[in-house]
Amino acid sequence: MKTATVSPTTSTKRTLTSPEIIKAYEHMLLIRRFEEKAGQLYGMGLIGGFCHLYIGQEAVVVGLQMCLKDKDTVITSYRDHGHMLACGMEANGVMAELTGRIDGYSKGKGGSMHMFSREKNFFGGHGIVGAQIAIGTGMAFAHKYKEDGAVCLAYMGDGAANQGQVYESLNMAGLWKLPVIYIIEDNQYGMGTSVARASASIEFYKRGEPWGIPGRVVDGMNIFAVKEAGAWAVDHARSGKGPVVLHIKTYRYRGHSMSDPAKYRSKEEVDGMRDNHDPINTLRTLMEKEKILSEDGFKEIEKRVKETVNASAEFAQSSPEPDASELYTDVLL
Repeated sequence: MKTATVSPTTSTKRTLTSPEIIKAYEHMLLIRRFEEKAGQLYGMGLIGGFCHLYIGQEAVVVGLQMCLKDKDTVITSYRDHGHMLACGMEANGVMAELTGRIDGYSKGKGGSMHMFSREKNFFGGHGIVGAQIAIGTGMAFAHKYKEDGAVCLAYMGDGAANQGQVYESLNMAGLWKLPVIYIIEDNQYGMGTSVARASASIEFYKRGEPWGIPGRVVDGMNIFAVKEAGAWAVDHARSGKGPVVLHIKTYRYRGHSMSDPAKYRSKEEVDGMRDNHDPINTLRTLMEKEKILSEDGFKEIEKRVKETVNASAEFAQSSPEPDASELYTDVLL
């Protein structure tokens, strides 16, 4: 049986070129500013229902997305806005869906947790904890069946890692050597409970061991570490060796959802993560040190991102609400 491989949780390797670093910085900043704007619109009552923000975890999805090819697919849970933007979905369409408008990716009927883009190979956004892992395993089966050379990235949180369907999926993927990367975004809290209080074992990279699935621990606040691990995992799966488990240690700055005041952790803990491990600030510091981008260059990126996010908010508010007849469309009987 294969044994799990544990990589260092930090990486100093330059796994990205300077142009890639600039691109990654802008993508992470776009996700951060978009989520901040979504939080504002939620507070104004323009976004209803559930809304789970990705602030703090940006390096995970941006780093992994840089490892993919055109036919590769992505599926995730309900903390999904960052994944959509990283996949290339338009900010206008995502924000319109958040506000329940007809120009949203699910015509305003899916909201924060349920929007999709076949064009960008993004298959949700799923509200049932862990359910997306079984679907992602099926997508990987389809890739193998069609022999299209593609892989599937199936994201879950640390809380979902204990769900039964996850282990059924791991068994099937290991048995058939499916091209799937299981990504556990361990932001240290499942809703309001510390992962150490909810799981008898927090060494999530070992979860695939019974089925011979290798795993790695990854520093999710370091985009170089994410990119390095992602490249290894994608190459492993694409070459026919079967699935991989990536245990990515990250952190969310906001509560579990917009209704969560996050009183179960101290301000000092959150501030410490922001001050010492923020993925965007850390990357900017490196870029400044190595003179990868000038101050004017940073200002131009900030301006471009701000314009994109503000335009998405305006677009969302000007888009019409769905007609009542939409209640009867896209319904499978």
